[in-house]
Amino acid sequence: MKTVHFSRIDKAKFFRTLNKRVNNYFKENNIKRTGDWRLYSKAILMFVLFLVPLILILSVNMPNWAMLLLTIVMGIGMAGVGMNVMHDSNHDSFSSKKWVNKLFGSSIYILAGNVYNWKVQHNVLHHTFTNVKGMDEDIDAGRIIRFSKHSKWLKIHKFQKYYSIFLYGLLTINWAITTDIKQMRSYLKRKLSYGKFPNPATEWTKLIISKLVYYSLWIVLPLLVLDLAWWQVLLGFFVMHYTAGMILSVVFQLAHVVPNTEMPLPDKNGNLEHTWAVHQLYTTSNFAPSNWIVNFYTGGLNHQVEHHIFPHISHVHYNKLAEIVKKTANEFNLPYNEYKTMRKALKEHFNHLGNLGKNPQLA
Repeated sequence: MKTVHFSRIDKAKFFRTLNKRVNNYFKENNIKRTGDWRLYSKAILMFVLFLVPLILILSVNMPNWAMLLLTIVMGIGMAGVGMNVMHDSNHDSFSSKKWVNKLFGSSIYILAGNVYNWKVQHNVLHHTFTNVKGMDEDIDAGRIIRFSKHSKWLKIHKFQKYYSIFLYGLLTINWAITTDIKQMRSYLKRKLSYGKFPNPATEWTKLIISKLVYYSLWIVLPLLVLDLAWWQVLLGFFVMHYTAGMILSVVFQLAHVVPNTEMPLPDKNGNLEHTWAVHQLYTTSNFAPSNWIVNFYTGGLNHQVEHHIFPHISHVHYNKLAEIVKKTANEFNLPYNEYKTMRKALKEHFNHLGNLGKNPQLA
């Protein structure tokens, strides 16, 4: 892993001031930084949306079209569990108890993912080196989509603003099929970890067993129980994943791949211009911050600025933290990126893809 350094010079002491204000907020209101009844009740709802449709499909006679609709509901629930339960838990912010975070963080296994891989990709690479090409894998879509002006341009990119949306839905099904294997091989070889480096044999064993259990639950069991052809079961499996993948991909893109966020590169010595906290302000963006439904369903990921600066604080507090972060950023003449509506953020994202799809030599 190449070495990249953040600036250590914060003459204005932005983060020290912000951190003090946030600490005071929790102290003065006598509340924990982790989740509360709002998160726990929502977790139940998301698991219901995800798992109850499967139970209904397996136990109730219904027409094929109804089962197909329920796979869409499962996809909505799948993304909901990922954003509201798994995400907070693997940031250690779901609960103040480590075993609770570990338990609910393991929900990623029924979402087709892997805890070790996710923590390395998300907690280590994405949250540390946000929007830095070659470090943040979330802005690397291979050759098919050009998310950064620093990526190589291909002729096909001229059309990416039109075809990219159809590829977004493939996110989680790629987890299920190939991504976890590729990531584990890469991360273990590079000695990457979030915390203590794990035993490689143990991690490979967990991966193999979890995948076998996963496919047994979502494919083998329906094949044994339902009077459906194999392709119908696979279609339902695909629709569930495509729905979840579409939702998760769009939420991420609106937070990082929009015109008001930067994608800085380190200099020849591996140095980035800003301190880590200020870097997060330049590379993240909020969207629809006042939309209750968006805030509720996305697990506060529409408050991406707050999440990136305070990833160990549960998203149920982001609405309040946003007032503090925005005020402090303005005081220090630093950017606070946000789009007031999701519609505006979507429009800007696809316009941005269009601009990135233009031949740089002609632009």
